[in-house]
Amino acid sequence: MKRQSNSVGGGVTVLDVVIPVYNEQEQISDSVRTVHAYLSEQFAYPFRITVADNASTDGTLHIAHQVQRELSGVSVVHLEQKGRGRALKQTWLGSDALVLAYMDVDLSTDLDALAPLVASLMSGHSDVAIGSRLARGANVVRGLKRDVISRSYNRLLRTVLRVRFTDAQCGFKAIRADVARELLPLVKDTTWFFDTELLVLAQWSGLRTHEVPVDWYDDPDSRVDIPQTVKDDLAGVWRLLRTRSALRPALERIRVTMGRGRLLPIPVAAPLPLAAQPA
Repeated sequence: MKRQSNSVGGGVTVLDVVIPVYNEQEQISDSVRTVHAYLSEQFAYPFRITVADNASTDGTLHIAHQVQRELSGVSVVHLEQKGRGRALKQTWLGSDALVLAYMDVDLSTDLDALAPLVASLMSGHSDVAIGSRLARGANVVRGLKRDVISRSYNRLLRTVLRVRFTDAQCGFKAIRADVARELLPLVKDTTWFFDTELLVLAQWSGLRTHEVPVDWYDDPDSRVDIPQTVKDDLAGVWRLLRTRSALRPALERIRVTMGRGRLLPIPVAAPLPLAAQPA
């Protein structure tokens, strides 16, 4: 993985927004400039935008470097192998930011959802934050076929894996860096199931996921191979079911050190601190 970077603002980089791309020469420049302009105006802390190039064979990488030279706060990472999950895992683990996010290059999700996404992590309220097209209050414009597939998949996750989040696959997520360092080594998928696996492992570890209902508009030029993605997702669900027992020690360690459950088991009869004792 080759990385060149700079960042906006001094001190610690608070937010690193990763945009994974593969052969996106037509829209990479406009997308990065749009996100950069938005963050420059709306985000009050030092940030970075990282373009994660997944072995593109067109002019994507060249254009990304051009944008990097023109805009402060843009980083470019080139990976020799394809895979959105692989790109996110490597860039997130290699980042020095406190909050790690990603969004799809088509910017289907309205950027106004970014502030509540990140705020829930910066405040300490949550460990992972996701945009949801299926949560109450979301406004979604997309074709019937993709809508049915998405709803069916998320219903399957709730039935089989007992997940509590509503939308596993919206390309708009964020995670605290300390949480990412614990969870990402356990995530095995390198493609589209990466999102689901990360969220399931977070729930199994007792971590809190915050959902933000989003305004989302379908990209008619989406490169997602729906039949293959469905097949891979089903295989991923089955793998998680089979390996949960083996994962239990690692998940329990995360639960003890970082999970929300660690705050709960306080003995009812425990004496109050002296400062809180009734007069």
